[in-house]
Amino acid sequence: MSWISNVVRPKIRNLLAKREVPQNLWIKCPETGEMVFHRDLEANSFVIPGSGYHMRMNARQRLAHFFDRSEWETIPLPDVPLDPLKFRDERRYTDRLRDARAKTSMADAVLVGAGTVKNVPVVVAVQDFDFMGGSLGMAAGEAIVTGMLAARDRKRPFIMFAASGGARMQEGILSLMQMPRTTAAIQALREAKLPYIVVLTNPTTGGVTASYAMLGDVHIAEPGALIGFAGPRVIEQTIREKLPEGFQRSEYLRDHGMVDLVVSRHELRDVISRLCRLFGATALPENLPAPLEPAAA
Repeated sequence: MSWISNVVRPKIRNLLAKREVPQNLWIKCPETGEMVFHRDLEANSFVIPGSGYHMRMNARQRLAHFFDRSEWETIPLPDVPLDPLKFRDERRYTDRLRDARAKTSMADAVLVGAGTVKNVPVVVAVQDFDFMGGSLGMAAGEAIVTGMLAARDRKRPFIMFAASGGARMQEGILSLMQMPRTTAAIQALREAKLPYIVVLTNPTTGGVTASYAMLGDVHIAEPGALIGFAGPRVIEQTIREKLPEGFQRSEYLRDHGMVDLVVSRHELRDVISRLCRLFGATALPENLPAPLEPAAA
Protein backbone atom coordinates (compact mmCIF):
# COMPACT_ATOMS: atom_id res chain seq x y z
CA MET A 1 0.00 0.00 0.00
CA SER A 2 2.84 2.39 0.79
CA TRP A 3 4.40 1.74 -2.62
CA ILE A 4 1.14 2.73 -4.33
CA SER A 5 0.74 5.79 -2.11
CA ASN A 6 4.33 6.98 -2.20
CA VAL A 7 5.34 6.18 -5.78
CA VAL A 8 2.46 5.44 -8.12
CA ARG A 9 -0.01 8.06 -6.95
CA PRO A 10 2.48 11.03 -7.10
CA LYS A 11 3.51 10.01 -10.62
CA ILE A 12 -0.12 9.94 -11.74
CA ARG A 13 -0.70 13.36 -10.17
CA ASN A 14 2.35 14.77 -11.96
CA LEU A 15 1.06 13.45 -15.29
CA LEU A 16 -2.38 14.94 -14.77
CA ALA A 17 -1.18 18.21 -13.27
CA LYS A 18 -1.53 21.30 -15.44
CA ARG A 19 1.87 22.58 -16.42
CA GLU A 20 2.35 26.30 -16.24
CA VAL A 21 4.04 27.78 -19.29
CA PRO A 22 6.15 30.89 -18.66
CA GLN A 23 4.64 33.96 -20.29
CA ASN A 24 7.93 35.29 -21.61
CA LEU A 25 8.92 32.35 -23.80
CA TRP A 26 7.83 34.25 -26.92
CA ILE A 27 8.54 37.95 -27.47
CA LYS A 28 6.36 40.08 -29.75
CA CYS A 29 7.94 42.70 -31.98
CA PRO A 30 6.36 46.11 -31.18
CA GLU A 31 6.55 47.15 -34.83
CA THR A 32 5.49 44.10 -36.86
CA GLY A 33 3.92 41.74 -34.31
CA GLU A 34 6.44 39.03 -35.19
CA MET A 35 6.79 36.41 -32.45
CA VAL A 36 10.37 35.39 -31.58
CA PHE A 37 11.46 32.64 -29.19
CA HIS A 38 13.23 34.27 -26.25
CA ARG A 39 16.43 32.23 -26.64
CA ASP A 40 16.66 33.10 -30.33
CA LEU A 41 16.17 36.76 -29.45
CA GLU A 42 18.90 36.66 -26.81
CA ALA A 43 21.28 34.92 -29.22
CA ASN A 44 20.59 37.74 -31.70
CA SER A 45 21.54 40.45 -29.16
CA PHE A 46 17.85 41.19 -28.51
CA VAL A 47 17.29 42.38 -32.07
CA ILE A 48 14.15 41.10 -33.83
CA PRO A 49 15.50 39.11 -36.83
CA GLY A 50 12.77 40.08 -39.30
CA SER A 51 12.30 43.79 -38.59
CA GLY A 52 15.64 44.69 -37.01
CA TYR A 53 13.81 46.29 -34.08
CA HIS A 54 16.15 46.74 -31.10
CA MET A 55 14.48 45.48 -27.95
CA ARG A 56 15.47 46.89 -24.58
CA MET A 57 18.31 45.17 -22.71
CA ASN A 58 18.92 45.26 -18.99
CA ALA A 59 22.31 46.28 -17.63
CA ARG A 60 23.74 42.80 -17.11
CA GLN A 61 22.58 41.61 -20.53
CA ARG A 62 24.18 44.67 -22.08
CA LEU A 63 27.54 44.07 -20.41
CA ALA A 64 27.47 40.35 -21.19
CA HIS A 65 26.87 41.02 -24.90
CA PHE A 66 29.38 43.86 -25.08
CA PHE A 67 32.46 42.55 -23.26
CA ASP A 68 34.74 39.86 -24.68
CA ARG A 69 33.74 36.37 -23.52
CA SER A 70 30.95 38.00 -21.46
CA GLU A 71 33.49 38.63 -18.70
CA TRP A 72 33.98 41.79 -16.72
CA GLU A 73 35.10 43.13 -13.38
CA THR A 74 32.36 44.88 -11.46
CA ILE A 75 33.57 48.24 -10.17
CA PRO A 76 32.39 48.79 -6.56
CA LEU A 77 30.22 51.85 -6.06
CA PRO A 78 29.96 54.02 -2.93
CA ASP A 79 26.81 54.05 -0.83
CA VAL A 80 24.56 57.11 -0.82
CA PRO A 81 21.61 58.10 1.41
CA LEU A 82 18.52 56.15 0.33
CA ASP A 83 15.83 58.78 0.94
CA PRO A 84 17.47 62.12 1.73
CA LEU A 85 14.24 64.13 1.34
CA LYS A 86 11.90 61.60 3.04
CA PHE A 87 9.82 61.81 -0.12
CA ARG A 88 6.34 60.37 -0.43
CA ASP A 89 3.68 60.69 -3.10
CA GLU A 90 1.24 57.80 -3.58
CA ARG A 91 3.87 55.56 -2.00
CA ARG A 92 7.02 56.01 0.01
CA TYR A 93 10.17 56.44 -2.04
CA THR A 94 11.85 53.70 0.01
CA ASP A 95 9.08 51.30 -1.04
CA ARG A 96 9.62 52.17 -4.70
CA LEU A 97 13.35 51.58 -4.31
CA ARG A 98 12.75 48.23 -2.65
CA ASP A 99 10.48 47.09 -5.50
CA ALA A 100 12.94 48.28 -8.16
CA ARG A 101 15.79 46.43 -6.47
CA ALA A 102 13.72 43.25 -6.25
CA LYS A 103 12.78 43.56 -9.95
CA THR A 104 16.28 44.19 -11.29
CA SER A 105 18.61 42.72 -8.61
CA MET A 106 20.52 46.01 -8.81
CA ALA A 107 21.28 48.57 -6.11
CA ASP A 108 20.29 51.41 -8.44
CA ALA A 109 19.89 52.32 -12.10
CA VAL A 110 23.57 52.22 -13.18
CA LEU A 111 25.98 49.29 -13.36
CA VAL A 112 29.70 49.88 -14.00
CA GLY A 113 32.18 47.29 -15.21
CA ALA A 114 35.72 47.05 -16.59
CA GLY A 115 36.74 44.59 -19.27
CA THR A 116 37.83 44.35 -22.88
CA VAL A 117 36.03 44.83 -26.18
CA LYS A 118 37.92 43.28 -29.09
CA ASN A 119 40.91 43.12 -26.68
CA VAL A 120 40.76 46.88 -26.00
CA PRO A 121 40.51 47.55 -22.23
CA VAL A 122 37.59 49.86 -21.42
CA VAL A 123 35.36 50.95 -18.55
CA VAL A 124 31.62 50.80 -19.26
CA ALA A 125 28.59 52.23 -17.44
CA VAL A 126 25.08 51.08 -18.33
CA GLN A 127 21.79 52.63 -17.31
CA ASP A 128 19.01 50.11 -16.73
CA PHE A 129 15.61 51.48 -17.76
CA ASP A 130 13.89 48.78 -15.74
CA PHE A 131 15.11 50.49 -12.55
CA MET A 132 12.64 53.35 -12.14
CA GLY A 133 12.98 54.35 -15.79
CA GLY A 134 16.76 54.61 -15.55
CA SER A 135 16.22 57.86 -13.68
CA LEU A 136 19.21 59.90 -12.58
CA GLY A 137 19.46 60.20 -8.81
CA MET A 138 22.29 60.45 -6.31
CA ALA A 139 23.25 56.77 -6.58
CA ALA A 140 23.20 56.78 -10.39
CA GLY A 141 25.21 60.00 -10.53
CA GLU A 142 27.73 58.63 -8.05
CA ALA A 143 28.06 55.46 -10.13
CA ILE A 144 28.75 57.39 -13.34
CA VAL A 145 31.27 59.67 -11.64
CA THR A 146 32.98 56.65 -10.04
CA GLY A 147 33.16 54.91 -13.42
CA MET A 148 34.66 57.95 -15.13
CA LEU A 149 37.28 58.40 -12.43
CA ALA A 150 38.08 54.68 -12.57
CA ALA A 151 38.63 55.03 -16.32
CA ARG A 152 40.90 58.00 -15.71
CA ASP A 153 42.92 56.15 -13.05
CA ARG A 154 43.23 53.02 -15.23
CA LYS A 155 43.90 55.11 -18.37
CA ARG A 156 41.08 53.46 -20.29
CA PRO A 157 38.35 54.80 -22.60
CA PHE A 158 34.98 55.30 -20.94
CA ILE A 159 31.81 54.03 -22.65
CA MET A 160 28.38 55.20 -21.49
CA PHE A 161 25.20 53.34 -22.49
CA ALA A 162 22.46 55.87 -21.74
CA ALA A 163 18.81 54.92 -21.23
CA SER A 164 16.69 57.15 -19.05
CA GLY A 165 13.51 59.11 -18.60
CA GLY A 166 15.42 61.92 -16.89
CA ALA A 167 16.16 63.07 -13.36
CA ARG A 168 14.56 61.29 -10.38
CA MET A 169 11.88 63.56 -8.98
CA GLN A 170 11.90 61.86 -5.56
CA GLU A 171 15.34 63.35 -4.92
CA GLY A 172 14.54 66.86 -6.13
CA ILE A 173 17.47 69.25 -6.40
CA LEU A 174 19.87 66.50 -5.30
CA SER A 175 19.14 64.62 -8.52
CA LEU A 176 19.64 67.76 -10.61
CA MET A 177 23.02 68.29 -8.95
CA GLN A 178 24.23 65.09 -10.63
CA MET A 179 24.22 66.93 -13.97
CA PRO A 180 27.11 69.30 -13.08
CA ARG A 181 28.86 66.53 -11.10
CA THR A 182 28.99 64.22 -14.11
CA THR A 183 30.03 67.15 -16.31
CA ALA A 184 33.00 67.79 -14.01
CA ALA A 185 33.97 64.10 -14.19
CA ILE A 186 33.86 64.29 -18.00
CA GLN A 187 36.28 67.19 -17.81
CA ALA A 188 38.62 64.98 -15.79
CA LEU A 189 38.56 62.46 -18.66
CA ARG A 190 39.32 65.23 -21.14
CA GLU A 191 42.25 66.48 -19.11
CA ALA A 192 43.61 62.92 -19.05
CA LYS A 193 43.15 62.80 -22.87
CA LEU A 194 40.92 59.72 -22.64
CA PRO A 195 37.99 59.14 -25.01
CA TYR A 196 34.42 59.34 -23.80
CA ILE A 197 31.99 57.52 -26.11
CA VAL A 198 28.23 57.69 -25.57
CA VAL A 199 25.78 55.09 -26.90
CA LEU A 200 22.24 56.47 -26.90
CA THR A 201 19.63 53.74 -26.51
CA ASN A 202 15.85 53.79 -26.45
CA PRO A 203 14.80 56.01 -24.72
CA THR A 204 17.26 58.73 -23.66
CA THR A 205 15.41 61.83 -22.52
CA GLY A 206 15.21 64.58 -19.91
CA GLY A 207 18.12 65.76 -17.80
CA VAL A 208 20.31 62.87 -18.96
CA THR A 209 20.14 64.17 -22.54
CA ALA A 210 20.76 67.66 -21.20
CA SER A 211 24.00 66.61 -19.51
CA TYR A 212 26.45 63.71 -19.86
CA ALA A 213 24.59 61.92 -22.68
CA MET A 214 25.39 64.81 -25.04
CA LEU A 215 28.92 65.61 -23.88
CA GLY A 216 30.75 62.68 -25.45
CA ASP A 217 33.59 62.81 -27.94
CA VAL A 218 31.48 60.57 -30.19
CA HIS A 219 27.72 60.01 -29.99
CA ILE A 220 26.42 56.71 -31.29
CA ALA A 221 22.70 55.91 -31.40
CA GLU A 222 21.02 52.55 -31.75
CA PRO A 223 18.49 52.36 -34.62
CA GLY A 224 15.07 53.80 -33.86
CA ALA A 225 15.97 55.12 -30.40
CA LEU A 226 13.95 58.01 -28.97
CA ILE A 227 16.39 60.78 -28.01
CA GLY A 228 15.48 64.23 -26.78
CA PHE A 229 14.75 66.44 -23.79
CA ALA A 230 10.94 66.64 -23.78
CA GLY A 231 8.85 63.97 -25.49
CA PRO A 232 7.30 64.59 -28.93
CA ARG A 233 3.76 64.70 -27.54
CA VAL A 234 4.72 67.48 -25.09
CA ILE A 235 6.43 69.43 -27.87
CA GLU A 236 3.41 69.11 -30.16
CA GLN A 237 1.10 70.34 -27.41
CA THR A 238 3.42 73.27 -26.71
CA ILE A 239 4.01 74.52 -30.26
CA ARG A 240 0.62 73.29 -31.55
CA GLU A 241 2.13 71.92 -34.71
CA LYS A 242 2.61 68.46 -36.14
CA LEU A 243 6.21 67.29 -35.85
CA PRO A 244 8.14 65.87 -38.84
CA GLU A 245 8.09 62.14 -39.45
CA GLY A 246 10.69 60.37 -37.31
CA PHE A 247 11.32 63.45 -35.18
CA GLN A 248 13.65 62.72 -32.21
CA ARG A 249 14.52 59.28 -33.56
CA SER A 250 18.12 58.22 -34.14
CA GLU A 251 18.09 58.50 -37.91
CA TYR A 252 16.46 61.96 -37.89
CA LEU A 253 18.99 63.23 -35.34
CA ARG A 254 21.92 61.83 -37.35
CA ASP A 255 20.66 63.54 -40.50
CA HIS A 256 20.38 66.84 -38.57
CA GLY A 257 23.78 66.63 -36.88
CA MET A 258 22.80 65.81 -33.30
CA VAL A 259 24.41 62.34 -33.27
CA ASP A 260 27.43 61.12 -35.19
CA LEU A 261 26.51 57.55 -36.04
CA VAL A 262 23.55 55.18 -36.03
CA VAL A 263 24.98 51.72 -35.45
CA SER A 264 23.23 48.37 -35.24
CA ARG A 265 23.80 46.46 -32.02
CA HIS A 266 25.54 43.72 -34.00
CA GLU A 267 28.23 46.18 -35.10
CA LEU A 268 28.69 48.14 -31.87
CA ARG A 269 31.65 46.15 -30.58
CA ASP A 270 33.57 46.56 -33.84
CA VAL A 271 32.78 50.27 -34.17
CA ILE A 272 33.61 51.15 -30.57
CA SER A 273 36.85 49.15 -30.51
CA ARG A 274 37.96 50.91 -33.72
CA LEU A 275 37.09 54.31 -32.28
CA CYS A 276 39.05 53.55 -29.12
CA ARG A 277 42.08 52.63 -31.21
CA LEU A 278 41.71 55.82 -33.26
CA PHE A 279 41.74 57.77 -29.99
CA GLY A 280 45.00 56.07 -29.00
CA ALA A 281 43.88 53.08 -26.90
CA THR A 282 46.13 50.04 -27.11
CA ALA A 283 44.70 46.54 -27.53
CA LEU A 284 46.00 43.65 -25.46
CA PRO A 285 47.80 40.83 -27.31
CA GLU A 286 45.28 38.22 -28.45
CA ASN A 287 47.12 35.39 -26.70
CA LEU A 288 47.18 37.24 -23.38
CA PRO A 289 44.01 36.65 -21.36
CA ALA A 290 42.66 39.67 -19.53
CA PRO A 291 42.73 39.44 -15.72
CA LEU A 292 38.96 39.38 -15.33
CA GLU A 293 36.53 37.54 -13.12
CA PRO A 294 33.47 35.80 -14.61
CA ALA A 295 30.47 38.09 -14.61
CA ALA A 296 27.80 37.52 -12.02
CA ALA A 297 24.65 35.86 -13.29
